[in-house]
Amino acid sequence: MTTRRVFLKAGGISLVTFGAVPKLLVRAALAAEAPRRRSLVVLFQRGACDGLNVVAPWSDPDYRAARPTIALAAPGQADGVLDLDGHFGLHPALAPLLPLWKDGRLAAVHAIGSPDATRSHFDAQDFMESGTPGRKATEDGWMNRFLTGRPEPEPRPLRAVSLTQTLPRSLQGTAPAVAMANLRSFSIPGIPDKGAARGFEDMYAGAVGDALQDSLEATSREAFDAMEALHRANPAQYTPAPGADYPRGPLGDALRQLAQLLKSDLGVELAFLEAGGWDHHVAEAAQLRQRLGELGGALAAFHADLGSRMDDVVLVTLTEFGRTVRENGSRGTDHGHGSVSLVLGGRVRGGSVHGRWPGMRPKDLYEGRDLPVTTDFRDLLAELLSGHLGATDLGPVFPGYALDPRRHPGVLRA
Repeated sequence: MTTRRVFLKAGGISLVTFGAVPKLLVRAALAAEAPRRRSLVVLFQRGACDGLNVVAPWSDPDYRAARPTIALAAPGQADGVLDLDGHFGLHPALAPLLPLWKDGRLAAVHAIGSPDATRSHFDAQDFMESGTPGRKATEDGWMNRFLTGRPEPEPRPLRAVSLTQTLPRSLQGTAPAVAMANLRSFSIPGIPDKGAARGFEDMYAGAVGDALQDSLEATSREAFDAMEALHRANPAQYTPAPGADYPRGPLGDALRQLAQLLKSDLGVELAFLEAGGWDHHVAEAAQLRQRLGELGGALAAFHADLGSRMDDVVLVTLTEFGRTVRENGSRGTDHGHGSVSLVLGGRVRGGSVHGRWPGMRPKDLYEGRDLPVTTDFRDLLAELLSGHLGATDLGPVFPGYALDPRRHPGVLRA
């Protein structure tokens, strides 16, 4: 049950805290000698990304038969797919990621998704972010439940962050989490300070009861603790590492800011980003090329920016569902089922397409029209939470699901 919420929209930050929060939140975040921590980054592609044209089964004749105008050309042809293993290939707009694939830093999991077959964007996103497919009554998100199950003696205000305007479903719950739209809002000298915090509290004086007043004052101090930690990182003066050329746009900007947070040793363990615009019912080819060009450039820049720190980071992409195998009459695709996830990081067993590939013959398709889901998204996340972040009890994170390491897709090195 949410007990207090504070949204500091003018500064571009939303701090959401729940229940009693310990004092001195910022100490751990400000400790310069704090050891580097491992981080998991989740990038949600909202709109249902067409995995069959991201990592395309280019050698499969059924792929070409189902997509006479939007199937990617064979390797070596104009705008041809970037061959990965003789069967699968990357979309040519993802060329910046090919060196990471060859270096074993990038992997894919195909035919992945939610076992719930809804084709509603809203429901599918809710099920995936709550971690409970088919259950609409879940109050919190899977990322927040992970935090709740691993409490810390001195919580860090930036342990869980979202580079979004508002807190995403995945991070909602009883554990503190921060949503911020723009780090650079906090680089103004003298802001935040205790006077600013006092002014924020004064806005509520006389307007609420004593108990709620105390709660709001405590929450405002916590908000400004987080803002002070960001101020110390000095976002306005940040310069990415050589070779980290972020593309213009919301995704490139968000990943650039996240790279600064991670390099500033502020204790980020979980991070969330999102990219919209993947619902391509009409003229998919040109739109997908543009979106993947931004994605590939942003991920490559993020990897270059972090350098050796990428050994402590894993980034995974998720999308609510895939697209139909057959293109429609408008040279687009409609809502489907299975899609693809990309996994990037230092401990990733890259250079491979993981998961059980079901094939694309009509008899292999889900309901005769969609790529089936052969890897439950929770099995991929469970592998990352346990193998990368060291979680030992994931039952509360994915309630009602019988987790089994034998179903992990195997994206991490032992």
